[in-house]
Amino acid sequence: MQMIPFTKYQGTGNDFILIDNRRTVYLTRSDTERIEQMCDRRFGIGADGLILLQDVPGHDFEMVYFNADGRESTMCGNGGRCIAAFAKQLGIIGNTCLFLAIDGPHSALVRQDGIVELKMSDVSGAEVGEGRFILNTGSPHCVVFVEEVGKVNVVESGRAIRYGDRFRQKGINVNFVEQAPNGISVATYERGVEDETLSCGTGVTAAALSWALFHEKKEPGELPVRTKGGNLTVRYRPDGLGGFTDVWLCGPAVRVFEGVV
Repeated sequence: MQMIPFTKYQGTGNDFILIDNRRTVYLTRSDTERIEQMCDRRFGIGADGLILLQDVPGHDFEMVYFNADGRESTMCGNGGRCIAAFAKQLGIIGNTCLFLAIDGPHSALVRQDGIVELKMSDVSGAEVGEGRFILNTGSPHCVVFVEEVGKVNVVESGRAIRYGDRFRQKGINVNFVEQAPNGISVATYERGVEDETLSCGTGVTAAALSWALFHEKKEPGELPVRTKGGNLTVRYRPDGLGGFTDVWLCGPAVRVFEGVV
């Protein structure tokens, strides 16, 4: 079996195995079982997901993201911030980059203080319900506002929505959001991981934009977001049509360790 060098990164507790797949193709999209085994926390390295960094024309690199179940998935915000930091570590980029992900191109800024700012896709077509919002921020999310996020059984309640009749086939990520005077607190159940994660970048983004919709914000804004893994910030610009442009997810991306598996 081929030996695979990897680097482990985490963004507010959302952890990923990152692999430089440019010169040597260590893994492909068909390696589902191998990727799932590597992400296993008892029999592998352990991670919420695995990301391949690959060459692609017209961009600094391509990000190919897999959930912990080994299946290629939709955009991962914290993973996007981590792969930008990884690209800087590899010397591929300076402080800025433009990379391609499954939902299109993303730009990122790696700041000197370790904060990575990631430009997310524009968001439109949010479904607004009674205390519940459904929107796509690169991945599909259901956002539920609660009184105290700390009292929510995230796995049980999230699984009930994710495996409900409407979302059972394709799945959805579920975010429970508590409002506070100085921002929001978010807890997320992630499909593909099928468990609570300490943080979810597209989920934090979805929660912040849902908060802006709930409060009928008309001007550009910035919202602090607290997760169980750390603090993030979301900047946004309402487009006047119920959607958002110029959406940025900002927070730390930390190299944890390197190894060979």
